[in-house]
Formats: sequence, C-alpha cells, structure tokens
Amino acid sequence: MNRKQAWTLAGVILLCCGLAQAQTIATFDAPGAGVDSGQGTWAEGINASGAICGYYIDASDVAHGFLRATDGTFTTIDATGAGTGSGQGTMAFSLSNSGAIAGFYMDANSVAHGFLRSASGTLTSFDASGAGTGSGQGTFAVDLNAPGTIAGYYVDSNGTYHGFVRASNGTISSFNAPGAGTGSGQGTLPASIIGLNQTGEISGVYADSNTALHGFLLAASGTFTTFDVAGGGTGIMQGTNNSGLNPRGVTMGPYIDSTGVSHGYIRATDSNIATFDVSGAGTGSGQGTMPEGINASGAITGQYIDNNGVNHGFLRAKNGTITTFDAPGAGTASGQGTVPLTNDGAGAIDGYDIDASGVYHGFLRTP
Repeated sequence: MNRKQAWTLAGVILLCCGLAQAQTIATFDAPGAGVDSGQGTWAEGINASGAICGYYIDASDVAHGFLRATDGTFTTIDATGAGTGSGQGTMAFSLSNSGAIAGFYMDANSVAHGFLRSASGTLTSFDASGAGTGSGQGTFAVDLNAPGTIAGYYVDSNGTYHGFVRASNGTISSFNAPGAGTGSGQGTLPASIIGLNQTGEISGVYADSNTALHGFLLAASGTFTTFDVAGGGTGIMQGTNNSGLNPRGVTMGPYIDSTGVSHGYIRATDSNIATFDVSGAGTGSGQGTMPEGINASGAITGQYIDNNGVNHGFLRAKNGTITTFDAPGAGTASGQGTVPLTNDGAGAIDGYDIDASGVYHGFLRTP
C-alpha cells in the first residue's frame, strides 16, 4: 500500500500557469522492470545530491526496491523475508542525504514490515507493536529524516490505521490524531515520503468515524494541531488531505470538495491557508489539483488531472507562479501521464510517468 492506494486523493485561487521554462526531463527504467501494463519503475524519493530511491515491478508483478545514484547506476534492494508472489516484495520510499533508505516489504502472506537500509547497505526490518498479521495489514515505513528517525503507519487486525515514529535507537512509539476513527479504513496516516522533517515534526491526515479527511501537524513535543481547509467536503474520502511539510514547518496537500474535485492548499507556520488550482485542471470527480511535494524554500510540485483524466506535472514557485510540464513518452489517455512526487532544494523533481501501454517509468526533471 502506498500513495497510490492509501488516501492519495487528491485552493480556490486560480493562478496563471507560467510558460515552460528551461528544463531537462530524463526518464529511466530500473534493470529488471516489467514492460506490461501496471509494471515498470516508480521513483519515490530524492535527496540533496540527486540520488533517487523507489521500486520497480518485474514481469511477475513482484516489487523490488532500488537506489539510483547520481551517475545513473542502480542498486537493487530486496529485503530478507520479502515475498516473491504477485503484489509482494520490497518498496523503498524515503532517502536521506546520507544515503539511508526507509520503506517496507510485503512477505509471502502479504503482510507489511518496515525496514531501514543504512548507507552502507545493512538492512534492518521492524514491526510496530499492534500491527496486524493478516493480508494487507502490518507496518508501513514511509518517511526518514537526517537524524535517522522514521515515521509511518501500521494497520491493525481491524483494518484501522495508526501512526508511528521509530527513533534512531530503534524505539517505536505509536500515535493517533484526536478525532481519528477506529473502524476499518479509518485512523491516522503520516504523509508519505516527506511527512517528517528534520526537527521531528510530522504532518499527515486522519479519517474520522465518517471516513472524512482532516489534516494534522504533530510537533516533536507530542502536541497535535488539526486543521480543515474551507471548502473541503464532509463526505467519505472528502475533506483535507495532506502530502507533507518542509523543514520550516510549512505543510500542504490537496483538499477534496463535496463534488469529489481536488484543489491545492499551502498552510504557513502562522496557520494561514492559501488555496490554488492549476489552470487546465479538470472539474469532475477524481480530477483537479493534487500537490505532492514541497522543498525547503516552499516550492510545491505535484500533479493535476485534466477533464480527460490525464495526469500532468506542475511546479508552484514560492511566489505562486505555476509552471506545468509533461515527461517525454507519457501517455495521453485517461489514467496515463506525468506524476511528480518530490522536489529537492536545488529544484530537481522526481516521479514517474505512465505511457500509452500503461507501463510506468521513472523521471528526473532538473531546472
């Protein structure tokens, strides 16, 4: 389970899209990646040096983690105990500047377990107390910061989500946002990939007892702040989602209105919230503007889905100017296109595109 499966849904201030600026978009495929629909390469995390982590799905639909060095060299990551059946395997999600990687693997019973891979390649697996042991349950590690703290979520035996923090010494603490529901498909999730910053703050989303979404910010001291963007719906899987935060404590993400359309927002450290829509974003259910990543300067990258259901990338500068882009080779039919995920301080963006055959490819966009 990842951003594409767990509440990754997608303010209303229209901003003019900037003209295409000088940029280079390079696509890549991990060795061993499958070439059929639903297979291929997912780039998930990028660090300050431009190294990228992620995973690929092979011809048997098994996942394998990877580290792509700045020179383009790939290292495959397979956790001991990872299953070898369809929908199983190893997924890398977050990469620190030192080269450590956090992620999770699905075992032969399709139960998730977290892992930390050191910069030297040593891999340590772990499970949060209370994590379920049934298929689709377990421990999902998705965020890693420079001090070595990991954040993620676990799914218990009832199908409820709970957040956790794993300290650098291996101690694991769980947390639940105030108001989080306790039913199946409800609970608390830190934002994937960049929901944990260097000071230990965590941003994320919780689903209440009606499965409506709300944003939260958890301070390193343990204090929760919850928030809702005006205009968010109150139905199932509507409301305020969250995609992460930067080192300054600025958080952002999509909110979903009562018609199922996504819009972007950015929440400053003084709690002020600005909303935005990318020009060209669709206005039907499941369409709209979906922020995915934010860097230290406050630039936001993400995707927008147009009226035809096609994904396109965007970069919103700190001043609000929006530039749109498409990876070369990205498909132009519904469910295809370009999906940026994270951006670093130098302005590089990584993500994946889906081609006309439904195959996934990683990409790196440099300014």
